[in-house]
Amino acid sequence: MNLVVGATGMVGMEICRLMAESGKPVKALVRASSDPAKVEKLRRLGATVVQGDLRDRVSLKSACNGVKAVISTASSMPFAYTPGENTPQSADQDGCLSLVDAARETGVQQFVYTSFPPMADSFPLQDAKRAVEARLRASGLTHTILRPTYFTEIWLSPAVGFDYSNLKASVYGTGENAISWISFLDVAQFAVASLENPAARNTTLELGGPEGLSPHEVVTVFEKIAGKAFDVTQVPVEALQGQLAGATDPMQKSFVALMLGYASATAIDMTAALKAFSLKLRTVDAYARSVMT
Repeated sequence: MNLVVGATGMVGMEICRLMAESGKPVKALVRASSDPAKVEKLRRLGATVVQGDLRDRVSLKSACNGVKAVISTASSMPFAYTPGENTPQSADQDGCLSLVDAARETGVQQFVYTSFPPMADSFPLQDAKRAVEARLRASGLTHTILRPTYFTEIWLSPAVGFDYSNLKASVYGTGENAISWISFLDVAQFAVASLENPAARNTTLELGGPEGLSPHEVVTVFEKIAGKAFDVTQVPVEALQGQLAGATDPMQKSFVALMLGYASATAIDMTAALKAFSLKLRTVDAYARSVMT
């Protein structure tokens, strides 16, 4: 049996779908407050739904019993954040540390953890991710740490200012640096493939898409498909640094810091990873066509 933590999330749901589709038994951990429609979707996919919470250590040990592998994509950000309740500290750090411990104590053999590449600034979400990575490496569990860069479906969406429907885009920094935008669908593929691929054992994989495109190049891709120019707003690094300095809420701090990371990100060479995993990655152009046509 395989346990997916974060199963109602975007990546977690796709992992459950892929595993069920390929005949791999999957147990999906959901919170009492999880969206009933998403829980029902997990059941329809064929997952065994169990209730638990990263903030409840007892429920984590119960969920891990009889499990061979854990895949965790769980995070309070961006959609599950609740001030003072479900936060980078309580969920992404303390909760995920407890999950690693519960997996080790119940005899889980393998742990696949979704993180992101290191960034220059210290901020709540990054601090949580690095702490969990360190605990996992020291746990004795066979582990894989996946570090995908910026998700196409999030960072090239209206949620963060890329409003393609209205031909408007916010660009953070100069917009000239190449970013290896990656689809959440491909992150899910890597997570599932990591369960059986020897190349994934006790390693950290930096993950990006098939090409590096600057934000301005991305805008051009969308403009060609739309046949119209976008109204582009450039947000200077200095403005973001000011926002980070003034932020008090952990969600706001983390989100602004991720924007700063976007402004300085570099392309990821996927040659070795693709040779080891033989996966076909989705392009920005394909994503743009899917949402624009």
